[in-house]
Amino acid sequence: MGSDEYLPLFETRRAKGRVLYRLLVVCVFVGICLIWIHREVGLSKDPLEPTHPLPPTEPDSPSTELIAPAVGDGFHSPKSEINRHEKDLPKVDIFVCTADPVIEPPVMVINTVLSVMAYDYPPDKLSVYLSDDGGSDLTYYALREASHFAKHWLPFCKKFKVEPRSPAAYFNSSDDPLDANQSKESVLIKKLYEEMESRIENETKLARIPEEAHSKHKGFSQWDSYSSQRDHATILQIRVSLEISNAPIILNVDCNMYSNNSHFVRDALCFFMD
Repeated sequence: MGSDEYLPLFETRRAKGRVLYRLLVVCVFVGICLIWIHREVGLSKDPLEPTHPLPPTEPDSPSTELIAPAVGDGFHSPKSEINRHEKDLPKVDIFVCTADPVIEPPVMVINTVLSVMAYDYPPDKLSVYLSDDGGSDLTYYALREASHFAKHWLPFCKKFKVEPRSPAAYFNSSDDPLDANQSKESVLIKKLYEEMESRIENETKLARIPEEAHSKHKGFSQWDSYSSQRDHATILQIRVSLEISNAPIILNVDCNMYSNNSHFVRDALCFFMD
């Protein structure tokens, strides 16, 4: 190469293997088409009546023969598709993670726990665990309080299909008109929630658990004054459960990420199972 010649900064060349690349693109496209065909054939077993009635036509009109099959086979009920997989739904373990009751207030943590407990999913196939890296007895106390409140909150959610299912988010954003029964029960549930919230916040400010709770629940006896965020040996003894469901599906949720869609787990698994 002479001294007057320079190498180009950029150079465009025709790539090799363009035929193979085009063949790959065609294969991917055909595969996507086959997936859609498979879904249409599978879903056609549970047809749903069209949402809008067909325009009146003569019995022998060709438009009826063309439109009716398209509408009848093209619209399917999501509910029927979900019910088709009801018995095949796998077990799901949900882990809610927290670490510090000061940075991550226990009230916020239990709202996340309650929202995932209220998922529209078979109860016998859903397990919720709270993983506390801080080993805080305040978080445990809040969880005990939430377990009592859940006996009222979960039936309320399923009865009236409320969204979102985090109590704090629901009561702060519920502007929809309520019927008489829902309005009456909502007032009672909100009162129970505010009482629970007040107890938890008061104990969090005092940084101690009431003696009554200590004597009532044997779980508090596993905490001592030496437990801390850095005392992982003690924390592991506290937080590891003797029994765990060991489900094939695990969902990890941060403590400040409450669920705003109760159908999320069911819809996602039905999609992957199809």
